[in-house]
Amino acid sequence: MIGKLFKKIIGEHLQFHTISNSFIHYSQLGGLKQRSTINAGVILTHIIHLGWVKNLIMSTLAFDIAQFFSFLNQQLFSLILDKTGLDQKVSNFFKNYLVGRKTSYCWNNFISPSFDINISVGQGSALSPILSALYLSPVFHSLEKYLKILKIPISMISFVDDGLFISQNKSISHLNVNIFCSYNVILSFFLKFGLIVKHRKTDIFHFSLL
Repeated sequence: MIGKLFKKIIGEHLQFHTISNSFIHYSQLGGLKQRSTINAGVILTHIIHLGWVKNLIMSTLAFDIAQFFSFLNQQLFSLILDKTGLDQKVSNFFKNYLVGRKTSYCWNNFISPSFDINISVGQGSALSPILSALYLSPVFHSLEKYLKILKIPISMISFVDDGLFISQNKSISHLNVNIFCSYNVILSFFLKFGLIVKHRKTDIFHFSLL
């Protein structure tokens, strides 16, 4: 009970620090303060209606990262923590906290042997939303800069381990080109971060008043 309370307190402080210094990308939602599912829905609805006012067609491509919490690279995550501007003691704490852990199960009078659980960010933990957001933040900052260089007009929404590309144009063919290029770029970034996208769950949707 006390351990969970401490995790929530630490998570709150991490969110405040990393959001206030703009380390977490503005497109990252889910599990963060004032960045809930409702916020994501409101943003998407606003973009769709704004495009319709301008007589534009909108396309979205939704993708999902496979086994996100299991595939986080611990060494890379340590480097990311060093870039957040946190006190070095805090960074060192998380570097030690996320490795060398063991657990056992207890059922009535039975207690299982201890076994390793070196999964970088445990899914369902009070700290998992902020730690996963920190891990993905460099991906979206880099992607935004790269797409600007390529002059590809794409908006993004990230919800923990799910992502959404949003493109608007009067031509569906131009929309498809923009989304296709953006998708391939982010796949290359994910590969460098040790992450894999579930292609069978990738979906594209077109929104038009016509």
